[in-house]
Amino acid sequence: MTERMIKFDDVEIATQAFGNPAHEPILLIMGAMASMLWWPDGFCQKLADHEFYVIRYDNRDTGRSTIYTPGEPPYAMDDMAEDAISVLDGYGIDRANLIGMSLGGTIAQMAALSNPKRVKTLTLISTTPVGIDTSALPHTTDAYMEHAATGENVDWTDNAQVIEFLVKDTQMIAGSAHPYDEGRARAFVERDVKRAKNFVSATNHFMLKGGQTLRGKLGELTASLLVIHGTADPIYPVEHGELLARTVKGAKLVRLEGGGHEMHPEDWQEITSAIHAHCGR
Repeated sequence: MTERMIKFDDVEIATQAFGNPAHEPILLIMGAMASMLWWPDGFCQKLADHEFYVIRYDNRDTGRSTIYTPGEPPYAMDDMAEDAISVLDGYGIDRANLIGMSLGGTIAQMAALSNPKRVKTLTLISTTPVGIDTSALPHTTDAYMEHAATGENVDWTDNAQVIEFLVKDTQMIAGSAHPYDEGRARAFVERDVKRAKNFVSATNHFMLKGGQTLRGKLGELTASLLVIHGTADPIYPVEHGELLARTVKGAKLVRLEGGGHEMHPEDWQEITSAIHAHCGR
């Protein structure tokens, strides 16, 4: 694994790469409040073992990338989509396979629609369609919404409180297919919070807007699309993934039976095999 800071305008994006730079490039884009660590080291290495050059990065306001005053993000999701392209520029990559999860899936869709020549394939995990009315689809579960509401009582400047909330969050987003491992989750969350410049800045992600110019454009996506979605996802129920796959001609949908809104180690084999078949064709 190698690390590199990508600098452009007034922004610094922290990145890490796995594998051989001569191999087919993959850019991983993670979701709201999540640093690149939420793409687990072992998962990235597993993709690299499939002969991909795998790059992950900290979104703005996470990890070691540029952070802003909490409550005052001077950027939109459109800027985050361009950040993905700037990371490719920083690595000298003209065209890559983009993989986005959750909000990262939204960012990946925006990047692919706005920069079609830069994106070879698109893989979207546990996310929802951009620019499409999803009001008729099942919403986030009541149980998760009740948990999320308790975040208003968290002192986000107190790492101990943040860690407890996030550990509970990992339990709430877990699926039904695999046993929940609180010890593993806690060790990971502690590592993520400790690594961040200022974890409270990540809450800026919930204030972001953007993508209005892409309304109704998803069907024009030129990159081949793979959708991977857990059938027990409490954030975006699987119907969101199904709509994504129906909207884009030729898209393939992989359902993770009992999978949640997570990258569970026991699902890595199925996920990486699907990505290898999709990106390597």
